Amino acid sequence: MRTTTVKLYSLEYNQLRTYLAVTLFVAGNIILPQLCHLVPQGGIRWLPIYFFTLVGAYKYGWKVGLLTALVSPLVNSALFGMPAVAVLPAVLLKSVLLAVAAGYAATRFRRASLVLLVGVVLFYQIVGTLGEWMLEGSFYVALQDFRIGLPGMLIQVLGGWLFINHIIRK
Repeated sequence: MRTTTVKLYSLEYNQLRTYLAVTLFVAGNIILPQLCHLVPQGGIRWLPIYFFTLVGAYKYGWKVGLLTALVSPLVNSALFGMPAVAVLPAVLLKSVLLAVAAGYAATRFRRASLVLLVGVVLFYQIVGTLGEWMLEGSFYVALQDFRIGLPGMLIQVLGGWLFINHIIRK
């Protein structure tokens, strides 16, 4: 088995590259959900709003991830009404948890493996589900991502790994 080194970055708020990266990842988090929403239940099944937050935070650091996590759902909600304002707090909570977890894992382990990405996705989903349960007051509603969104979680792990390790070279 061959080991390859992946370049992971930690961009700062005072760098232009940070805002360029955030702009690209937010654009991805706008386009991908629109494509997924063409299919019935595409948003809740494929969880597309989290994909580029994961990639951005892991590849370019938690600061890029955090900005992407906050801006993407707000812009999508303002422009397209999805996520709906009622579920925006839960989506923002999960997005922020994802950005922090991905940024931490990248900094701590300095590599992007499938096992690490599974851990990141499970962390934000489990902790986010508990937070959503507190926000919504319904455990059944909070479990929606686990009941319906497993394909999206798998795409986040596999697609995220491909993007981080092979598609984004720099």
